[in-house]
Parts: sequence; C-alpha cells; structure tokens
Amino acid sequence: MTPLVHALREGLMLVLLLSAPPVLAVLVVGVASAILQTATQVKDSSVSAVPKLLAGLAALALAGPWIGSQALAFFRAVLEAVPTIGRT
Repeated sequence: MTPLVHALREGLMLVLLLSAPPVLAVLVVGVASAILQTATQVKDSSVSAVPKLLAGLAALALAGPWIGSQALAFFRAVLEAVPTIGRT
C-alpha cells in the first residue's frame, strides 16, 4: 500500500470516527423523540428538530477537544509524511 493510499484510508476512517459522537447523539434523541411522538400521537416535525439540534451541539461541545486533538494529530502525521509521499 502506497503512503498516499494509506493516508487517504486513514483520513476516511478518521472522518467516520470523529463524526460518530454527534451522529449517535442525534440518532438516540431522534429515536426517543419518535417513540414519544408515536405514543402521544403528535405529528409535528418541528417538535423533534430542536431536541436533535441541541443533542448534536451538546455532543460537539463535549467531544470537541477530543475531535480537535485527533484531527490535529492526523494532520501533523500527514504533514510529516509529505516528503515520503512525494517520492513515490
């Protein structure tokens, strides 16, 4: 595997890993909201939008330092590997 392909693969995996906290938070809140709306027979889509938005923002606020450190470590590794990627 060439260094460029390895860097692209690691970058895609990092995107999946870093997007997981907000996506999972919105998923959990969305399912809970859907169950609650089904139980109460409320059919308004705006009722579920605000809690999902708040859950996503809260997940980003809580996971923000971790997301930043992981992204910074990846970018640092890619920048350090640029000389070896250019040679192949």
